[in-house]
Amino acid sequence: MKMPLFARFVLLTLALSLLPARFAAAGERLTVLLDWYVNPDHAPLYVALEKGMFAKRGLDVQLIAPANPNDPPKLVAAGQADVAVSYQYQHQVQVEQGLPLTRIATLIATPLNCLVVAADSGIDSPAALKGRKIGYSVGGFETTLLQVILKGAGLTLDDVQLVNVNFSLAPALLSGRVDAVVGAFRNFELNQMKLQGRPGRAFLVEEHGVPLYDELIFVAARDRVGEPRLRLFVDALEEAAHFLVNHPEQSWQLFIAGRPELDDELNRLAWRDTLPRFALRPGALDSVRYLRFAEFLRREKMVASVPPLPAWAVELPAAP
Repeated sequence: MKMPLFARFVLLTLALSLLPARFAAAGERLTVLLDWYVNPDHAPLYVALEKGMFAKRGLDVQLIAPANPNDPPKLVAAGQADVAVSYQYQHQVQVEQGLPLTRIATLIATPLNCLVVAADSGIDSPAALKGRKIGYSVGGFETTLLQVILKGAGLTLDDVQLVNVNFSLAPALLSGRVDAVVGAFRNFELNQMKLQGRPGRAFLVEEHGVPLYDELIFVAARDRVGEPRLRLFVDALEEAAHFLVNHPEQSWQLFIAGRPELDDELNRLAWRDTLPRFALRPGALDSVRYLRFAEFLRREKMVASVPPLPAWAVELPAAP
């Protein structure tokens, strides 16, 4: 006997209501704010998007570049977005300022920051920076890094002249306006200088007194870290990171698909240099390393205290 249409509809509705949450929420939107304009640092996000790794987990992920790079974590804290790409040091400072944010995953698991000079400058050690002009973009963390590097060479900030070059790090160095720049990213500024015909020399912060840290992380509102969709997001990132390692050229084609403005020599070189730095276990949390870096920030007076780790960094549980 054929079941009436209405009865079939009722049974179908009941069946759907009993499906696990991750299937019932198919197409659930998740808004992710980037830290800057789209660049190779964001590769796992775009591979996951283009390969359908988010979609197969029932997520409709929207990737948005910010108008102001300082805004993304604040917008997430205000409930106007779900996830933001941030910096480990920035996260620590903002937590102390009262933003209710928690680190949920890592994007780039090594420092990118470095102190850069021209390779032909004759500056072969930080000690040779005495009396020199050093450019920076943003005070705070960059000048803290410089202070630590100089201390290892027996110098202080009083021994150099600081110049705010307003995000024009490589141009300021290439033009001779400054003798060195701090806060340069080793995967970008060094390649930019090479393409301009004047290679640079980098002093890596982790080799000059700065503890290892994650350059780029993902943060979410503290009261939402229990949402299963966040773990599904992190799982997709892990799949994408491994696809990147296994298929770098195919991943590059996915990255520039529909974004021809990214297909240039600088981005290709940055892609090559960033590839080994992505977190292959983005959801994993090394509590010892995080607390060690937090204590470093406290010693350098960037923060006054270090709260208990679960208040600002977690490893998300498995999704249902």
